[in-house]
Amino acid sequence: MLILFVGDVVAKGGRRAVFAALEELHETHDIDLVVVNAENSAGGFGITQSVIDEFFSHQVDVLTTGNHVWDKREALEFIDNEPRVVRPHNYPPGTPGKGIFLATAKTGDRVAVVNVMGRVFMHPDLDCPFRAVDDVLKALPNDVKTILVDFHAEASSEKVALGWYLDGRVSAVVGTHTHIPTADERILKEGTAFISDVGMTGSYDSIIGMKIQGSLSRFVTKLPQRMEPATGPATFCGVLIDVDEQSGRARSIVRVRAGQPL
Repeated sequence: MLILFVGDVVAKGGRRAVFAALEELHETHDIDLVVVNAENSAGGFGITQSVIDEFFSHQVDVLTTGNHVWDKREALEFIDNEPRVVRPHNYPPGTPGKGIFLATAKTGDRVAVVNVMGRVFMHPDLDCPFRAVDDVLKALPNDVKTILVDFHAEASSEKVALGWYLDGRVSAVVGTHTHIPTADERILKEGTAFISDVGMTGSYDSIIGMKIQGSLSRFVTKLPQRMEPATGPATFCGVLIDVDEQSGRARSIVRVRAGQPL
């Protein structure tokens, strides 16, 4: 089974880069499931119903999120009716939406897509992501062998720790949130694919997707500044993960880049 996971998509330019890359990748690879982190896809902050509909009309199967999931308040209203849009599972009980979705890949196998958020340097401070995934794994049906975890976290140490914690128990742990792609993709000892951060899909002529001047001014002056998404050519960042659907162990993980070079 071949799973494509796409890192944090920023604004319209990021969405267009996803759709263009998907068209090409489907021609060159037999992709069975497409998962996209979309928490910055609506104007750089949050998600909207129209953006979700656009993703699902372009062969995207599941959308994950993170700490910006509620930036557009309409998400609170529609997320309960959009099971393919998952928010971090370690939000408190009673939070709208779900942190897991059981997708069906083109192979016919079910795939658990899980979203959790880190606690180190993150806001809000949610429940323990390690225990949250433990709870998910205990509740999964026995026939679900392929499990993908999007760990939306700031600290690389926390991401690596979760990778080792889940090694052999899930198919892949992919990091999101920092918008900077890392080069540490690998298969851990017990068969879990891991990467600290898949990277941003958006304009890299920016400061993590935002226009340079506003972001730079915040660092230099320490004064509030309006943050706007950059509009330059976008780079697609994702990973292709090959999973043995019988065992749930990963065979390989490969970074994919398209568009403007980094």
